[in-house]
This record gives sequence, C-alpha cells and structure tokens, in this order.
Amino acid sequence: MAATLFRPLLIALAGLCALAAAPHPAAAQQKVSFGTDWRAQAEHGGFYQALAKGFYAARGLEVSLRQGGPQINHAQLLAAGRVDFSLSSNSFIVLNYTRERIPMVAVAALFQKDPAVLIAHPGQGNDSFEALRGKPIFIGSDTRVGSWNFLKAKYDYQSSQIRPYTFNIAPFLTNPATIQQGYLGSEPYLIEQQGIKPVVMLLADAGYSSYGALIQTSHKLVNEKPAVVQAFVDASIEGWYDYLYGDPAPGNALIKKDNPEMTDALLAYGRGKMIEYGILDSGEALGTGIGAMSNARWVQFFQMMVGEDIYPKEMNVTEAYTLQFVNKRVGIERKR
Repeated sequence: MAATLFRPLLIALAGLCALAAAPHPAAAQQKVSFGTDWRAQAEHGGFYQALAKGFYAARGLEVSLRQGGPQINHAQLLAAGRVDFSLSSNSFIVLNYTRERIPMVAVAALFQKDPAVLIAHPGQGNDSFEALRGKPIFIGSDTRVGSWNFLKAKYDYQSSQIRPYTFNIAPFLTNPATIQQGYLGSEPYLIEQQGIKPVVMLLADAGYSSYGALIQTSHKLVNEKPAVVQAFVDASIEGWYDYLYGDPAPGNALIKKDNPEMTDALLAYGRGKMIEYGILDSGEALGTGIGAMSNARWVQFFQMMVGEDIYPKEMNVTEAYTLQFVNKRVGIERKR
C-alpha cells in the first residue's frame, strides 16, 4: 500500500523537475521606435552601435531605428504619438515644444557641444566670429530661428547679412569671399575633398550653449514606463562610448545599410571630429557621463534667448527636460 502511494508521488516530483529544467521562452522585448534628425551618419553612430552590438536587446528593448530626412520630422511624429523617442538637433527644438505646451520632454543630451559651424576660405581675413560682422553669410531657414540668434546676441550680426543656404557648397567653392553655415562632420569634409582647407569656427567654442542630439520622449512614457525610458537612455549612452572608444565597424555597417550614400571615409571623418572637438565627451559629461544635462546650463541658455525675445520670460524652462535619467556615469567604464 505504501509503495503504491509512493509511486505517484515520485512521478509527480519527476514531472516538476522536468518542467523546471525545460528552457523557458525569453521574456518579450519591449518594442520602441526611435526617429533620428537626418539620414544615417556618424553623428548617429552610437545609436546604431547600440543596435548592432545588442545593448538595447540586453536591456529588454526591441528598437526600431528610423532615419530622418528632408521630408521627415520625427519630433512632430513624436508629438502625434507615432514614435516613442525622437532625436532633436538642438535646445531650440526642445524649448519650442515647451512654449507650445506640447507634452514632450528631453531625457538626455548626447552632444555637449552643438556641431554647428561657420565656414570661410583661408587667407581672406574671415578667421574669427568678430571678423564676420556685417559680411554676407549663407544661412539656412532652421539656423535663422536657431543659432543665428546667438550670433546676433553676442556679435551683433544683422539679418541683412543672411543669404539663403540651400545645402549646396558650389557657391563656396567658386567664390573665395563666401561664408556659410555647416556641420562639423559634413561640409568641411566635402570642401576639403575639393582641395580647399576651410576655416572652421565651432559656435560652441564661442559660448553657444545649446545642447545637441537630445533624446526626447512624451511625458506619458516618462510617467507610465520610466524603466523603458531609462533602458533606452542607458543603452544609447553605452552605444556612444563603444562607438567613440571601441571599434565603430558594427555601427557603421548598419549606418551604410540605412544610408547607402554614406562612405567609410566620411564616417571616419565625422567620428574623428566628434572625438577631436569633444562633441560628446566634454564639459559636464567628463564627470557624470555622456548624455549629461544640468539645470544651470538649461537656465543660462533659456535666459539668453529670452533676452532675444525668442521665449517669454514667464515660461517654465524646467518643463522642457528632466534629469531623472542622466548623470549616472552609465557606460563610462567603456572609455579607454
């Protein structure tokens, strides 16, 4: 009798052990979408590196990385709830949405220095911001409502100096007197390929305190799924450390897949300039890690733009960003 009762017990225990030993299906990854601010390039390298090397997946995320372009505005798509995160090029974009009471918030600033530059020919006397006062400068429409306001405030530039920039360097190549806007990792490279070593002036080094490459998301996601936001920010930061200080080949391969026009030479140039100028790893980021932000810097930038009548002084700048997800030294051990 005892043996008869004991046998079913052994069978049951064996079944439980088998269940425990059997492989369990992996936990479902949280799907999130992220839209960048332009076509895939070195300035997006850390995000592609995080995707290529599984940093997002390791934190439980299945990330859909969507490149931007001239007809794509991912910040607007974020506001409409069509993507979960977007990449904003500068602090103006973030503050503009706050001014319009659109519930979006910056959760990390990957670039401590905005890579916006002014470019001039060598040997023309146009080798400082002061020297450009009163001279014609080719400026795009976005820059007119962005960093141009800093140049007006600091160097007394006038709107009458502006000539329309159509993202074509041909006028620069044919006229040594030409001065134009650009981005550190793109136009200077294209100009150098034509045999001209341009004068390149980084606005950030003149005191332009806008952050660059800001990750934005909705207040809803921050409030309802802060762990998802933290995971995305942390993995992105890890990707950037790895892209800058490790082998960038995995990220570059995905960049070229998304943007077949991108070349290895331009990717190497862009990455090199980001390292040389400390675009990501400088200032506050040296102490608290890539992605760093501070109240003091946001307030300083905001007050400067209030002085230019860009924003109302009663606007609450702290609604534009949160420090909840940054300044944690995440990934800093990858720096070599």
